Amino acid sequence: MTGATPTAARSAIAPRTIIAAMFFGAMGLLPVAVTALGDPFLVVVLTRMIILALAALSLDLILGHGALVSFGHAAFVGIGAYAVVILAQAGITDIAVQVLAAIVVAAVFGLITGLIVLRTRGVYFIMITLAFGQMAYFFFVSLSAYGGDDGISMRGRSTLFGRDWLENDMALFYLALAVLLGGYVLATALVGSRFGRVISGTRENPVRMQAMGFRPFGYQLVAYVIAGCMAAVAGVLLANQTEFVSPAFMSWQRSGELIVMVVLGGLGTLIGPIFGAVAVLLLEEVLSPFSSHWRIGLGVVLILVVFASPGGLAGMLRRLTGRGA
Repeated sequence: MTGATPTAARSAIAPRTIIAAMFFGAMGLLPVAVTALGDPFLVVVLTRMIILALAALSLDLILGHGALVSFGHAAFVGIGAYAVVILAQAGITDIAVQVLAAIVVAAVFGLITGLIVLRTRGVYFIMITLAFGQMAYFFFVSLSAYGGDDGISMRGRSTLFGRDWLENDMALFYLALAVLLGGYVLATALVGSRFGRVISGTRENPVRMQAMGFRPFGYQLVAYVIAGCMAAVAGVLLANQTEFVSPAFMSWQRSGELIVMVVLGGLGTLIGPIFGAVAVLLLEEVLSPFSSHWRIGLGVVLILVVFASPGGLAGMLRRLTGRGA
């Protein structure tokens, strides 16, 4: 019985690994293909997909594996975006420094807010995360030096190793793809570790986890902070992609969009939210030319997917292949 466990674990992990490898391989080739077809603008769209996929992946760590429904997660994305603008105006344009600053500020914000929100459950957790998210939103609205509610345009993208390589859309895309791949590997390692099993166990039965000698609060707090830091990195990339930053990046509506991406892709699957982000932005590109109310179409698609496959796109793939995804 014991000897069969590693084999079973490998067989369960292998399909996810293959699917992830196929996805990242395909995304790596797409920019070359669309450029060859004479439509380089699609590289910009693909970059946005990758960046929001990173934000959705970060949310899945606490929503899919910890059952923590955060309506303030976009605040971390906004923190990362504003880190770029604030440091750029101070003369610091290197993206490595900006990412480090974004992670530090997001970690502090996550630690302070997490100590409060994680003492609540259910709808109270949702409402308090929403409250903290809106507090961050209005804080940046009040910063008139950075455009207030109107936002602020960047003079140029961040530098990399002292060079302006990121001014090239293709370079920015591959940087974002590399970061997403790193985030996926990190998230997979965390979920498969003892740490991840405690988080998942707390989601299922927190009382039993406490009886086994674990203190779920500390584990949840660390997961909350890690997810926030990953979202802040997505914010740094998003600011460079749009070359514009505004408090709208951290509105509760953006948090809701991230939740939709996670649910559409598949809760707790890691690769599912990445698919969900790509699907949502793809639907936006397809439906928005026909109507400004394209989100109605998105809602219909979401309802159909949820009814057809409660596990989202990842669950649908699992049913089609007959294996775990």
